Formats: sequence, structure tokens, C-alpha cells
Amino acid sequence: MSNLIVIAYPSLEQAEDVRNKLFSFQKEYLIQMGDAVIAEKKHDGHIKLHQIFSTTAAGAATGSLWGLLIGVIFMVPLAGVAVGAASGALAGALSDFGINDKFMKDVADSLQPGNAALFVLINKITMDKVLAGLEGTGGVIMQTSLDHSKEEDLRKALADHISENPK
Repeated sequence: MSNLIVIAYPSLEQAEDVRNKLFSFQKEYLIQMGDAVIAEKKHDGHIKLHQIFSTTAAGAATGSLWGLLIGVIFMVPLAGVAVGAASGALAGALSDFGINDKFMKDVADSLQPGNAALFVLINKITMDKVLAGLEGTGGVIMQTSLDHSKEEDLRKALADHISENPK
């Protein structure tokens, strides 16, 4: 079963630092993430999602390859690449995997302008080691599907930073 955690940060840079730290934990096999997205609320109120994987680019690349193959069969390879890339990009833009984009935008809408929220979909985790690595990173939990004791442990790890560095 996967767990979703949403943590708010005062800046995009701080959220990006924590996401990079989670990627390093993943390389050490301490955590397995299904998705890790940062939603930034711009000063004009617009929500920008910073995905780790661009479905549009992947769709365009895959579509180009298939378009080239089909184009070669019908003796129009350039037209096949163009049509394949366009249709692949469109399919990629319309597809969504991992955490639902609309959900992330709805949650991020409650942020203050300039703030960011880190959305992490966790498949597996070695909780004690990851919490130790997250101490001092700050952030405020907005939403989680963890059980109460694990959520409280995460809150304490994040709160240590707040109590050590009052603003």
C-alpha cells in the first residue's frame, strides 16, 4: 500500500532540497517513491507543478519513433515522424500517472504566494533512517495517509528544525 505525504515549505528551493534528499535516500534503497512533485504557488496565484517526469516529452519521443517506423513502411518517413511526435505529445499531455494533478493544484491553492508543497507518494520506506535524514529540513505537514504514530514521528522530525531556528 502506498502512502501520500504533503509538506509545505516557504520556498521552492527548500522543497527542491528535500526532494533531492529523498532521491538520494532512494539510491540507498531507504525509500521507494511512486512520485515526487513540487507544487509552487507563484506570486500571481498561479500553481506550477514541477514533475520529475514529463509525459509530454516522453509521448513525443515515443510517437516520433512509431511515426518514423510507420512512415518508412509507407515511404513518407518525415511526415510519419511529424505526425507521430504531435500525436504522442498530445497523448502524453493528456495522460497522468502518480499523484493526480488536479488534487495537487487544489491542495497547493491554500499555500501563501511564493510557498511550495512537496507531494511524495511512498511505496516502501525504512522510516527510522529516513526520518533521521530529514531532521532539520523544516516544513509543515499539510496532509498524510500515514498512521498516527508515524505521522507524529514525522511532525517531530520537522518541528526540531523550527524550534532550533525560530523565525
